[in-house]
Amino acid sequence: MAILSWLAEQRIQEAMRSGEFANLPGHGKPLELEDLSGVPEDLRMSYKIMKNAGLLPEEVSLRSECVTLEELLAACHRSGNSDSGERKELESKLSLKRLRLQVLLQERGLDGSAAYMDYGDRIRHRLAGMDE
Repeated sequence: MAILSWLAEQRIQEAMRSGEFANLPGHGKPLELEDLSGVPEDLRMSYKIMKNAGLLPEEVSLRSECVTLEELLAACHRSGNSDSGERKELESKLSLKRLRLQVLLQERGLDGSAAYMDYGDRIRHRLAGMDE
């Protein structure tokens, strides 16, 4: 194994000498490291892979949809919108999304996980624009 490390290091040094790393994107800028401390340790790798693939876990999508529906409902109440049919439809959609989220969390065994609940609170705050 040591020979492979040595060979890799030699190739890297050779590439550096020939200038192959000179104009890479982000050259001279600090690395942007992600803070995954809020994600439960056993979920970090899978979430990272999904994020890099442009996918979101269903529970995150559901939470986002719930926040959007809650904002629409709040806007209806603030504006004094008299269309109770629209409000009832939004409330029904919100109720179904919350129920699906609850079932999903129970199926995955995450409904009682303190780490996951803390992570969920952080996601909720971020989605609602209340970053700490």
